[in-house]
Amino acid sequence: MEHKRTTLKPHDRLFQNGTDNTEHIELVRSGEDYFLRLEKLIDKAEKEIHLQTYIFENDETGNRIASCLKKAAQRKVEVYVLLDAYGSAALPNSFAQDLVQHGILLRFFSPLFSLNNFYIGRRMHHKIAVVDEKIALIGGINIADKYRGTKASKPWLDYAVQLNCPAAKNLQILCSDYFYKRGSSKKIPPVLHSAGSALVGILQNDWLQRKTEVCDAYTNAFIYAKEEIVIVSSYFLPGNRLAKALKKTCKRGIKTTVILAGISDVPLVRRATEHLYSSFLDHHMRIFEWNNSVVHGKAAVVDNKWSTIGSFNLNSLSCYGSIEMNVEVHSVNFAKILRADFEMVISQCNEITKGSLRQRAGIFNKLGNWISYHMVRTAMLFLTFLPHLRFLKNYRL
Repeated sequence: MEHKRTTLKPHDRLFQNGTDNTEHIELVRSGEDYFLRLEKLIDKAEKEIHLQTYIFENDETGNRIASCLKKAAQRKVEVYVLLDAYGSAALPNSFAQDLVQHGILLRFFSPLFSLNNFYIGRRMHHKIAVVDEKIALIGGINIADKYRGTKASKPWLDYAVQLNCPAAKNLQILCSDYFYKRGSSKKIPPVLHSAGSALVGILQNDWLQRKTEVCDAYTNAFIYAKEEIVIVSSYFLPGNRLAKALKKTCKRGIKTTVILAGISDVPLVRRATEHLYSSFLDHHMRIFEWNNSVVHGKAAVVDNKWSTIGSFNLNSLSCYGSIEMNVEVHSVNFAKILRADFEMVISQCNEITKGSLRQRAGIFNKLGNWISYHMVRTAMLFLTFLPHLRFLKNYRL
């Protein structure tokens, strides 16, 4: 069953009763659970698999997933793998060739330099697996040991959603379009699919193709929030549009909480975010830093009714550069489940207050954060907008 998606406030499209059947939609956290689910989906595939991810590493986790994919191809399942050429640049040629030799259809999205493009910032940032148009995993989790965890380190904090509903068919169509270079699909109308008692929508963000659904959904959720917003975000540097929406929300007295990285794989971005802490606190946001592992999650809950999980970071690069995909879930029950997980994370975080910020805010720390902020913002502007000016257009396919 489909429901037309509009730009109305998120709460207007909810079912009002019942709980979500976990057969239709499940919250999945990074770690062993995610990868066991992914392996199980691949092993049970009968006809077609689409796997699209930004990073695929040649480590234990990567080899486990590769082995499952090769076995599926040997069973005559059509296996399509789309990797970002920059994010998966470290993947050895021998690894990729082995996949192809086993019958897997493999493509790298947008080589960094070619006669056809110079889209440095326009990366394929999806993290999606879809099987037989029936079941899908979508979120922010790449294929690598750091997302599964090891004996020596905890998995990076991240989330995904497992869907067993008609939305999976739309996801498979979208994945096929990207694999065959058809870009953002214009054929699929913006609808919400029934998933038990929940409504589920697939949100695309590809600014160059005039797809801004994830950014729009976040902005509308902030504008129409009535009680509470909770966000888990890596690389949190909202641009003017999202920042204004958040600040207006705070001014209306909406309780706003952000869970950010105390440890980051990109320390420069973490310091740039810290430069904004004073402004956040002045607008009465609550800030929590997670220090148990790297924060890589991109998820939010609004009013315990609307949730989103995916690849979209709250920054200009995701808004205007990268190709992103999120799932939005309109469900009181699912929102409560995700909100409870956030609460568990918060219980293990350090809260940043004006007092604690003053203790760490020496002159050199402030200067370093200021420099980091302007360096990162300048880099994002370059990566986002300048590369859209193509060169050697006569060679474009």
